[in-house]
Amino acid sequence: MTSTLPNDNIKKTFGEQISNKLISEIIRDRIKLNKKRFHANDNISDFINPGELEILQREVAEKVKDLLKSLVIDIDNDHNSQETAERVAKMYLQEVFKGRYHKRPNVTDFPNAKKLDEIYTLGPISVRSACSHHMVPIIGDCWIGIKPGDKVIGISKFARVADWVFSRPHIQEEAVMILADEIEKLCEPKGLAILVKAKHYCMCWRGVKEPNTSMINSIVRGDFRHDTSLKQEFFELVKQQPNAMACY
Repeated sequence: MTSTLPNDNIKKTFGEQISNKLISEIIRDRIKLNKKRFHANDNISDFINPGELEILQREVAEKVKDLLKSLVIDIDNDHNSQETAERVAKMYLQEVFKGRYHKRPNVTDFPNAKKLDEIYTLGPISVRSACSHHMVPIIGDCWIGIKPGDKVIGISKFARVADWVFSRPHIQEEAVMILADEIEKLCEPKGLAILVKAKHYCMCWRGVKEPNTSMINSIVRGDFRHDTSLKQEFFELVKQQPNAMACY
């Protein structure tokens, strides 16, 4: 993805700022100029220059204030709602949607020196996202199965990358696909399997209000797709691991 180098773009950035455009408009124009997407579950960090995220956070806070006012909440006199807009803006950009605005965590790969070709699984990895339809939480667990290729990565990195991918507005089916794409880029496994089980608060908090329902979906690639016994082994290993979803 093409990025704008801050040191080479001082004049352009200054010109953008004095044009009285909002920083969100400047970033959006930058993305459109490069003919890239900015869907809810896309990462747009390549188009955000140093210092701009803080400016964007202040802009979002002002928009949240407008939302609260439209909800007829007295943000000037209600002690519970003062600084709520600033907290919400920080939460979205720095925490729950950080996978959109921050670059992927650094991941170092290592050679598979022992030529390990047996599968291993990790999980449950806690994943937290938000439904892109209603912006309410999706909270669940993820299991990852790997049949190594020529490279391996540290097992903690799977959790960091999963957190980065899921920290965006999503639908669960697409989140799992994006996570699979990222893991394949990082370690080029011979086989990859991912299973996610999550509760959707757009279903248990609103709408049909069904609190005991969870969604399970999986994706298998490489040897897991072509070897039925390998796929079965992954699901059997997952069954043997503790299910943290029991606490929800």
